[in-house]
Amino acid sequence: MAKILDGKQVVAKLNDNLRAEVERLKSAGITPALAIVRLGERADDLSYERGARKRAETVGVAVQPFTLPLATTEAELLAVIEQINRDASLHGLLLFRPLPKQIDEEKVRNAIHPHKDVDGITDLSLAGVFTGSGQGYPPCTAQACLETFDHFGIELKGKRVVVIGRSLVVGKPLAMMLLGHHATVTICHTRSVDMAALCREAEILIAAAGKAKMVGKDFCSPRQIVLDVGINVDEAGNLMGDVDFAAAEQVVEAITPVPGGIGTVTTSVLLKQVVAAAMKSNA
Repeated sequence: MAKILDGKQVVAKLNDNLRAEVERLKSAGITPALAIVRLGERADDLSYERGARKRAETVGVAVQPFTLPLATTEAELLAVIEQINRDASLHGLLLFRPLPKQIDEEKVRNAIHPHKDVDGITDLSLAGVFTGSGQGYPPCTAQACLETFDHFGIELKGKRVVVIGRSLVVGKPLAMMLLGHHATVTICHTRSVDMAALCREAEILIAAAGKAKMVGKDFCSPRQIVLDVGINVDEAGNLMGDVDFAAAEQVVEAITPVPGGIGTVTTSVLLKQVVAAAMKSNA
């Protein structure tokens, strides 16, 4: 049986550090604050927002919601983002996507000031990841993977890593971040030939394809570490990852669960980046 890389352990350590940082900031008269911008009432957005607000409360980060109708125009949304950009008391901005069809998502996300882009969605933030310049903040889920490796003492230098998925949300930026830690990285995608064979050769396998249970036993090998980034919901409303957990657990050395793995860590990473933004504002 594989070792379970429990995200709650990672979160507990992150939250302890965050509480200490928040207390130091508050003693200097600064309360780290996150603006959450949501259009409409999508169930997954509401769920994430509830979780973020609850986690923020536990570490002392303030949250200010900006809830807008689904019919909001692009100009109205841009006005709200500009309001947040100009508000020195708000240190980070989380924008729920996808946006309605009447809004140019690329234009809107790039209207967020890079110093407040704590979710790592602007082109400037992504450029910082790809160039290694340290500009901006990385996408939270990709950073959550690195926080998990760090917490459990998993060395990346020289390791053969396969990332399944090439989105700008996780796959591509995560691959660049892994390269920055001197891993040897392969990205697999829908056009990859014999993906299972490529994955079996990995010492570390990260599944971020967005397809439930696509990673089966034939993708896995002994002594392998598997991070499951996928969040999928079946017809009964049950959460599951991109990895067939029951099958993989019988083979690999260590694996993250879903729920309770990388997704759990992601919210704390978001707050860590809000606190970092607040610290920079006081520099």
